[in-house]
Amino acid sequence: MGPKLLLLFIVGDILGTGIYALTGQVAAEVGGAAWLPFLVAFFVALLTAFSYLELVTKYPQAAGAALYVHKAFGVHFFTFIVAFAVMCSGITSASTASNAFADNLATGVNWNASDTEIMLMAMAFMLLVAAVNFRGASESVKANVVLTLIELSGLVLVILIGFYALAGGDGDWSRVVAFDTPDDKNVFLAVTTATSLAFFAMVGFEDSVNMAEECHEPSRIFPRMMLTGLGITAVIYVLVSICAVALVPVGSLSDTDKAPPLVQVVTAAAPSLPADDILPFISMFAVANSALINMMMASRLLYGMARQGVLPKTLSRVHSKNQTPWAAIIFTTALSLALIAYVANASEDAVAVLGGTTSLLLLGVFAVVNVAVLVLRHDRVEHDHFRTKTAVALVGSAACLYLVTPLSGRDGEQYVVGGLLLALGLVLSVPIYLHRRAQGEDLEIADPEDIPPHELP
Repeated sequence: MGPKLLLLFIVGDILGTGIYALTGQVAAEVGGAAWLPFLVAFFVALLTAFSYLELVTKYPQAAGAALYVHKAFGVHFFTFIVAFAVMCSGITSASTASNAFADNLATGVNWNASDTEIMLMAMAFMLLVAAVNFRGASESVKANVVLTLIELSGLVLVILIGFYALAGGDGDWSRVVAFDTPDDKNVFLAVTTATSLAFFAMVGFEDSVNMAEECHEPSRIFPRMMLTGLGITAVIYVLVSICAVALVPVGSLSDTDKAPPLVQVVTAAAPSLPADDILPFISMFAVANSALINMMMASRLLYGMARQGVLPKTLSRVHSKNQTPWAAIIFTTALSLALIAYVANASEDAVAVLGGTTSLLLLGVFAVVNVAVLVLRHDRVEHDHFRTKTAVALVGSAACLYLVTPLSGRDGEQYVVGGLLLALGLVLSVPIYLHRRAQGEDLEIADPEDIPPHELP
């Protein structure tokens, strides 16, 4: 991969469900200043991206957070928790996408679906994703380019039409700088609460480290392309959120019973344009791509952990014909269906809970990665590589940790969902751990340099 294809991959990996599905929920927390949480989320992601850049240019191979953490600390249990958290974040992200897919499908076909019908459509979509995953479909770089362009087209449409309408005197610019926070929160707490949601829109950049081996001179081009990709997506998100709050009242944007937020924006900006017939289907492409990528990641990471003996071996079974990890696919799909059903019945806003849980899990992982990069400073390599400032890594870790804690105003339901998922991982792993310990077997997870590329998460 050259720099242009790498840039498109990174932008396409970040764009998706977050901005399409969570704009209304972010606006509900801060009012018209909905652009600010996306901007804050960008800066927190940027701090962590610097740590990833040092690690990926220092160890330019397909790897991930769990393997970086293992290289830094070498603690079996810690590595497992990080790996399982990353896997669970893929499942919660895909589950978020499935709910957004169902919402947009209902809007696109003019169906006034009930909450139960939305839940059933989301579950049916996840079964479709599982079927594609089982057949062994993998996203090529060219396919990623096409899907990225589709995702971009919807957001560019919102920006162009939105600013054209605003230039013509429609909308209300004063709303863009108006904070309208819930009664029980001050401005700072409202912004951090909204940022914990908006961060979901910035995740994805960390997946690009798995493309390091596919790049020419990764130590040279990777930093520039990752930072450029993050910057492009941040600009798009800020512009979209400005258009949204200037053209549509916050109360309408955050009303989950109405059309998806960006459909409302285009409808307000260009009433004659059939936004209900266009944007929902573009949104469906965006979230469908996110769901498939995340479920493929989750199933293969689960397969990898089972192969290394830290989860039951049953989960490492591979289909004889398709060569796909069918047991892991069934397990991750069943878990996503249970999540969709649980959240749909336990919460009034499944998208916000699942999206917030995704950011909760990944922020915890990012906090550890920011520390791991400093621990690994003692490990010298012969080639030149990117090096982040120590202060940047420390601030990044502190910022991620703060957004993980209840001090940020994070919804308690997200801790319940995240805790249940990690507890499931412990239930699965502890018996294996105790058995291997009793047998005197090695409990260490293999170093990334010793794992065949096709078995890496």
